[in-house]
Amino acid sequence: MALNNTYGARLPQQETMVGAGVQLLLLVLLGTVIGMGPAGWLSGLAFGIATWAVLTRALRRTRPRSFGPANRVTLGRAILVGGVTALVADSFQSSPPVSLLVGLTAVALILDGVDGKVARRTGTSSALGARFDMEVDAFLILVLSVYVAMSLGPWVLLIGTMRYVFVAAARVLPWLNAALPPSMARKTVAALQGVVLLVAGAGILPYGVTTAAVALALGSLIWSFGRDIVWLRRHGARPAVERAAQAERQPRRLVGATATGPAAATGPAAAQRLVAPTTRTAA
Repeated sequence: MALNNTYGARLPQQETMVGAGVQLLLLVLLGTVIGMGPAGWLSGLAFGIATWAVLTRALRRTRPRSFGPANRVTLGRAILVGGVTALVADSFQSSPPVSLLVGLTAVALILDGVDGKVARRTGTSSALGARFDMEVDAFLILVLSVYVAMSLGPWVLLIGTMRYVFVAAARVLPWLNAALPPSMARKTVAALQGVVLLVAGAGILPYGVTTAAVALALGSLIWSFGRDIVWLRRHGARPAVERAAQAERQPRRLVGATATGPAAATGPAAAQRLVAPTTRTAA
């Protein structure tokens, strides 16, 4: 039995190694086609190594029985994001073929709507899958914002960095870790970011129209984050303070009682505040 468990635990890790190999193959193909420079190679390899290392560590900690079909789709998206990362990094030295950049990005965005459906239909939804999906989406938005910022200005970077700033703030303000309720508006705004940045990067619209579209996307993202922060402030911070005050008023024999209520079922902010269009745990 122990041997079977060990063998089963190794299978998901073997799939991540295959993914790392495919990532390297994609970089070789890109390097052959466009003559990618050192910046592109280093960025692509760094992304691939970091993805493999973080995912392998998570698999060792959670020990799933299998990697799962939805995670395979997400891994495929991560490989595409690695290619986009390499192309964007290489663009600081020479402009990559826009059609190639747009093609890889478009497929990655389309597949974002696939892995969640696969997870739900196969009954393989998991916290690991949701987190993996979210991190891939967030990093793609960050990379795209870097690329578009080179033509529109550094203000575009706010789109890609806002989620990471939120996560950093949650370490200082624990009430930001409270679980958010499902929201179609949040999903719509998140999906808008990738589409708008893709169109902006493609350069198919006039400069003024592109600037206005990206500014609109940024404004909607600020509104979405702001609305969620206000909700968390009301339902995440205040109940905690009230429970603390109530505990002080309770008889000493009740101090050890288990807390119940909205804040008793909180999850990590990184799995709740999404920049990605969809997650596997979303209803």
